[in-house]
Amino acid sequence: MKKYLLFVFAIIITSCSNDNINEQKSLESKLVVEGWIEEGDYAQVLLSSSIPVTDVIDSTNVLNHAIRAAKITISDGINSEVLRVKTDKNRVPPFVYYGATLKGEAGKEYSLKIEYLNRIVEATTIIPKTVQLKSAEYSKKVETDTTGYVFVKFDDPLNEKNYYQIATKIDGEEPIFVPSFYGNLDDKNFTTSPISVQINRGVLLFPKTKFTPYFADGDLIHVKLRTQNKDALDFWNSWQNEIVNSRNPIYPANTSLKSNIKGGIGIWAGYGQSTLIVKTPPKK
Repeated sequence: MKKYLLFVFAIIITSCSNDNINEQKSLESKLVVEGWIEEGDYAQVLLSSSIPVTDVIDSTNVLNHAIRAAKITISDGINSEVLRVKTDKNRVPPFVYYGATLKGEAGKEYSLKIEYLNRIVEATTIIPKTVQLKSAEYSKKVETDTTGYVFVKFDDPLNEKNYYQIATKIDGEEPIFVPSFYGNLDDKNFTTSPISVQINRGVLLFPKTKFTPYFADGDLIHVKLRTQNKDALDFWNSWQNEIVNSRNPIYPANTSLKSNIKGGIGIWAGYGQSTLIVKTPPKK
């Protein structure tokens, strides 16, 4: 979606095998969830029904599959709130369920319950502790280049198990944080506590401009380091694999997407978060 057609590929009941198309036509559509709650912020949920693989995928069809009449309840086990639907014209579809009273806290478990028609969809997540970004810098391979990459540094806490996601948002061009390509990290692969990582731009579907994997002079880049749980890591890695394997994330090659949603598909994730802003040289 310009914000969240990042996720709309998961709305599709997939397998590109012709042998399965007739079977897929008969499948009941599934509720597709992308929901999250970050430390220090309120919950947001995007809700749609799955789109058959044989349907045309465009913004109009996506809008037809948006769900804006569900009851979505978030709870921390003591307090709860029912999310409200707001219109956000920067997203396709332009409907987002927002929280306004229950703010995310590290270490707490949050449950999600969606009631729609005769269906109930549920999930739980825990917000991991935030790990702070130490720095984020724009760098070019050649000084005369007009494009470059971002390098981030942070310290992976010793004797703790952590999973990370690095995401970026270009001010005025992207209304959301987009997960960086190969930006999902498991600290089992780290050999030291100080970590330095090159960031490549992630894929945003239906962007205003042609996608490139790098940043450019004139960009004001928001960089976010998220701590996440294993189920979120698995989900985003499977999302990334669909991009790599099918080259078209809204028409993936198989149904290997991971999910922690009971009664639906998608992800409900808690994130720790730390954000820095990177200024690039003026565009010439």
